[in-house]
Amino acid sequence: MHVLLHDDQGRLTLRRLWPWQRLLAHAAAARLDHALAEGASPEESASLATRAARLTSTEFRRDLAASLRRILVTTGEPALPVAASSPLGAARPLRVPLRSTRIHQSAPLLAELASRLLEPGPVPVRGVAMVTEMLADGAGPLYRDAARDDLAVLAGRAAHALAW
Repeated sequence: MHVLLHDDQGRLTLRRLWPWQRLLAHAAAARLDHALAEGASPEESASLATRAARLTSTEFRRDLAASLRRILVTTGEPALPVAASSPLGAARPLRVPLRSTRIHQSAPLLAELASRLLEPGPVPVRGVAMVTEMLADGAGPLYRDAARDDLAVLAGRAAHALAW
């Protein structure tokens, strides 16, 4: 695998990624996701570039969209329209506590996020990282009533970041 990285003079150069670099990026996924969600450029380091490539892959985006769909279905929201052959068609129920009231209020935005993640072609890594953080934050508004953040605001920011 190869990625574009800034060299010492600020030019983009094609660099080969070694297996150990991919392993390091995997181990630091949460930290790298946070940096990318905050707007860090994937070209800053091999770790950021590796993580950005993973986040923007079709498979990863499909998995995120399936997670959003499971959240909506589990809280009684209408499912996203999907083709019968779609991997989203067989969404299994979640086994984590969810804040249904917050999810109901943000359902249109969460459905929009899932739709944007499923769009063909490239997507901005910042938006995908923001969705990943929102889903992974066990102390966030999806899972805790006492969360400081507003789910609708977080989902709206992520949708805006995915819109190019």
